[in-house]
Amino acid sequence: MGSIGSLRRAILTPGVHNTDLDVRGFHAKTPEARDLLETVGRTFLRGYGEAAEAARVVDVAPALNRIPPRFRGFGYEGAAMALAVRDALPFGGGKLAQFLAGPGAEHVYMAYVGIGWAMARLPRFRWPRLHVPDPLLRWLVLDGYGFHQAYFRTHRYVVQQFRAERFPWPADDDKGYATRAIDQGIGRALWFVGGTDVLQVTRLVEGFAEIRHADLYSGIGLAATYAGGADEAELRELWRRAGRHRAHLIQGSAFAATARVRAGLVVPHVEMAARLFCGMSALDAAAVTERVRPGLSLPGEPVAYEVWRERIRRTLAISRYDQASESR
Repeated sequence: MGSIGSLRRAILTPGVHNTDLDVRGFHAKTPEARDLLETVGRTFLRGYGEAAEAARVVDVAPALNRIPPRFRGFGYEGAAMALAVRDALPFGGGKLAQFLAGPGAEHVYMAYVGIGWAMARLPRFRWPRLHVPDPLLRWLVLDGYGFHQAYFRTHRYVVQQFRAERFPWPADDDKGYATRAIDQGIGRALWFVGGTDVLQVTRLVEGFAEIRHADLYSGIGLAATYAGGADEAELRELWRRAGRHRAHLIQGSAFAATARVRAGLVVPHVEMAARLFCGMSALDAAAVTERVRPGLSLPGEPVAYEVWRERIRRTLAISRYDQASESR
């Protein structure tokens, strides 16, 4: 089985050169920022390769857990993509469900994003085979899809700002919310395309239609907090340049904090960004995010995921305003 797994890994895993900034044509702010972003990409592919090769889902976790905490979530993201791809192949199925119920449970946010990467690589008739059991977090799949498209099809999705008028998944999206969720993923990708350079990233946002800026800033806030790559002065400049979209920056940062806290992967740059954007520790921001999590929406009601994001924006923005008032 080892040789079969190795062959499957070799066939399914993209070449690591695809994550080089020069290959992607992304901005390189500094050698340190380049190394960070390329390490994220290599770690994603490492997780993908481990899951592509493993005979059993349970065998994936030990290798992933050897990845340093700063980058481990990206390994789990890649593993989820690989298992989703394997499930979609003939005679595949059930592996992603085992992963989400087992070793991937604590990394569910990143795992759902990884499923979105698989969606971008699979033909549409295979999408119904994607295992997405949480109806609230399923929108993260489209976040992952949007990131993939902006990362690998940068000219079309970032330079030309392509946006589908209607997206075919999920089938019950009667409000057309999918395009907004995809924009949140594109926003995350802008942090990579712009090389964590705040000036470059925010200029990229300015190239998009104004109606898209809020969701793009949400994704940027998530990436700046989860992946890092900017010091405190740079994050303060990002806050300043976000202007009236700061609440969306807050919400994205809170999502990143929640993903890190749930997985036990909080590292210094996450804590710094959470305190700067959310006005509290990563642990407290995660607690707020979980506390305001809504139930499922009924037909005709607002999309529950957007209700959740709005509650986070409102709660944390008010908290941050109160703190600022008290400090005067």
